[in-house]
Amino acid sequence: MNSAINNLTVWFDSLNKSYAALESNYTDVIAENQELETQNQQLDTQNQELETQNQQLETQNQELDTQNQQLDTQNQQLETQMKNLTDMLQDKETERNELNVSRAQWSIDQYCPIDGAVRQCKSCQTGWLEDESSCYAVNDAEPPKQRTWDGAQADCKEKISELSVLNNAHEKSWSRPEVNGYWIGLRVVDGKWTWVDGSDLTEISWIQPATPTEGHCAISVRDKGLKSMNCSETNAWICEKKALSLTPP
Repeated sequence: MNSAINNLTVWFDSLNKSYAALESNYTDVIAENQELETQNQQLDTQNQELETQNQQLETQNQELDTQNQQLDTQNQQLETQMKNLTDMLQDKETERNELNVSRAQWSIDQYCPIDGAVRQCKSCQTGWLEDESSCYAVNDAEPPKQRTWDGAQADCKEKISELSVLNNAHEKSWSRPEVNGYWIGLRVVDGKWTWVDGSDLTEISWIQPATPTEGHCAISVRDKGLKSMNCSETNAWICEKKALSLTPP
């Protein structure tokens, strides 16, 4: 009887140990299962993030493709513009060369006109007055055709000249008494009376009033010297250019 009880006790202890081991294993399995579920959720999250990143990369790739196409289009446009500019430059170069030839021929015709079958050269072109080393074009325009100082200077430049620069008292007499005055190449620049050649007026006594006033230019009045007046008023004008030297160097 005691032996049977001992056997049952041993068996019961063994059963308890087995149960405890199973319970421990069950707990471990539950923990592992929870860990696997957590890892699975993390993997799902990572997979979603990767899918999102993949979509973003696809979007970026599409945007880059679009930008690349736009750059290709811009490059083609720039190449077209470059070709057009090159063609324009070549055309301008051709025009400039033709213009230089035309100007050279014009100068020859103006200073050395054909008289009969022979060219006769002179210091000033037809219609210009020679005085010392300069040629003068006295524009006796009537009031309707008179110009402002800027307009007069523009006309002189078209004639490859500038408004006249007076170097002596004699040059102040280039005018007709019936004309109120002629624009010359003298105006106020930065508070000083300045000639169009960049030099300053040294004979201040020539002009009245002598005080420089911004926006004022000078006219030459016969027998009265120079007079200061607003550059926007209109007057006749005198252009000047260097005379052609006919003396061999």
